[in-house]
Amino acid sequence: MTKAEIVSEISKNTGILKPAVEDIVNTFMSSVKQSMIKGENCYFRGFGSFIVKKRAQKTARNLSLKKPLVLPAHFTPKFKPARDFASNVSANVAVRKG
Repeated sequence: MTKAEIVSEISKNTGILKPAVEDIVNTFMSSVKQSMIKGENCYFRGFGSFIVKKRAQKTARNLSLKKPLVLPAHFTPKFKPARDFASNVSANVAVRKG
């Protein structure tokens, strides 16, 4: 599902015009991004959490040069779905695909 499809779905279900819904969706996404850039996690009960995860420094190999390469520690965004949400997706997708 794309952002445009989400905007259409919300507009259809609420009766709010698409441009207003698109502004709301864009503001929501911007708020989550800005919060995570500051290092803050975002929690949505029953849906999931957008979390900032620290990745430790590690050594990798550059296969073309056959030399070790040090990857520095860094932070990355992650999404962790709520338990009920994850189990519903797992159960329902398995039924449709199986």
